[in-house]
Amino acid sequence: MSKKILVVGGGGREHAIIKALKKSPDCGEVWCAPGNGGISYDAKCKNIKSTDVEAMVAFAKEEAFDYVVVAQDDPLALGMVDALAAVGIPAFGPDKAAARIEASKVFSKDLMKKYGIPTAKYETFDDPVKVMAYIKAEGKYPVVIKADGLALGKGVLICENEQQAADGVKEIMLDKKFGASGNHVVVEEFLTGPEVSVLSFTDGKVVKPMVSSMDHKRANDHDTGLNTGGMGTIAPNPYYTPEVAAECMEKIFLPTIKAMNAEGCPFKGCLYFGLMLTPDGPKVIEYNCRFGDPETQVVLPLLEGDLLHIMEACTNGTLESEDVKFSDGAAACVILASGGYPVAYEKGKPISGLVDGQLPGEENVTVYHSGTAITADGQLVTAGGRVLGVTATGPRLTNALSHAYEAAEKISFEKLHKRSDIGLRALKALAEGK
Repeated sequence: MSKKILVVGGGGREHAIIKALKKSPDCGEVWCAPGNGGISYDAKCKNIKSTDVEAMVAFAKEEAFDYVVVAQDDPLALGMVDALAAVGIPAFGPDKAAARIEASKVFSKDLMKKYGIPTAKYETFDDPVKVMAYIKAEGKYPVVIKADGLALGKGVLICENEQQAADGVKEIMLDKKFGASGNHVVVEEFLTGPEVSVLSFTDGKVVKPMVSSMDHKRANDHDTGLNTGGMGTIAPNPYYTPEVAAECMEKIFLPTIKAMNAEGCPFKGCLYFGLMLTPDGPKVIEYNCRFGDPETQVVLPLLEGDLLHIMEACTNGTLESEDVKFSDGAAACVILASGGYPVAYEKGKPISGLVDGQLPGEENVTVYHSGTAITADGQLVTAGGRVLGVTATGPRLTNALSHAYEAAEKISFEKLHKRSDIGLRALKALAEGK
C-alpha cells in the first residue's frame, strides 16, 4: 500500500532522504516541512519551522501521514518523535530521552565513561575558573573545549595554548556565544588520526552500519579556514577497513546500544558515530542522533535496500530481518557554498545550469539542495550558506570525484565558493594501500 510520508527538515540531508524514499514501491505522496526551493521539485513543501513541535504534529495529524521521518537534531531533542507517538503517528528517529546522546555532550561522555566505550579523556565543568585550573594542571595542548548542548556543530573549540583556552572559555561560558549550550562545558584531550563517519540503522537491538564516509569540515582547501557544517564528503572511507569495522562493532557500536538500553532510553533511528582512528584504536569523538549532513548525500545514493522498509523496521523493532545492502561503488559530494560562508554571505543570487533543480543529461549525478528558494517568477536562487551538494557515484572513488567536479562546473551563481580538494586525502590513503 502506498504510504503518505512527511520528512521534517529543509536541507541537503532531507533532500537525499526524500530522493531515496521515493525509490520505494510503497512510497506514496511525500511532503517536507519546511523544505526548500529545490526540494519542492521532489516533494510538497509546507513552511513550518522544524522546531515547532506543536504545529508540526498538528499538521501531521491533519494530513493523516502514515509515517514521519524526523531528520534534524533540534526537533528530535525537543521530543517530536514522542509527540507524534502520542497522537498515534509512527516516526523515524529517537525519542527525547535517547536524543540526549547528541543533545548533551555531558550525557554522552558520561555514558562512554560508565560503560567503557573508548573516547577521549575528559572532564565536565559549569565553573569557568575550574575549567582553567584543570587545563593548566593538565598542561597538554592542543586542548578541546565543547559547549554541552546543540550549537549547529560549531560549539567546539580547539585551543593551541593557555591564552586561546582562556579566550575560548570566555566565549562559551561568559559571553554565551552559543547561548545556554555554554552553561556546561566538556574539556577533553585532543585526539589524532584519520576521522571516519559511520551512520548506522538501529532498532534498539541490532545495529546495521551504513557505508563509511569522510567529511571535509574546513571552509577552504588543504583543511584551512573556519569550521563549517561540511564542504564535501566521500564514501566509502578508505581508512575504515573490514578489521576496523569489526573492532568498532565489538567495542563501540553494540556497547553503545546496550548502554542506552541499560540507561532506560533505547535508541531507535539513525545513530551516527563520529570516530577517530587513533594509534590506540578507534575512539568516539561524538555521537549524532540522526543522519549527518553532507554524509547522507554520499551514503544513501549507495544504498541498494528499500529505505522506507528499513526505516519502518527501525521503528518497529524488526531490523534483524531487513536487508541493508550497499553497492560496492563509491560516491563523492562537492558542496557549492555562498561566498563568505560560514560567516556572512548574501542570499537571493540566481542559480544557472539546472533544469527542475537537476543537471540535464547527467547520469549518476544528483544535485541535492541545501539552501535554495524559488522566487515568485519561478527563478531558483541561493537561500543559505551551503547552497547545493553535487553528488556523483561511480565504480571507484576516482570516477566519482572527477564526475562530481565536472558536473559542479556546469552550475554557477555569483560568489560561488567550493573546495577543489574534496577526496584528495582519501585518494592518497588508497594509493598508500591503507
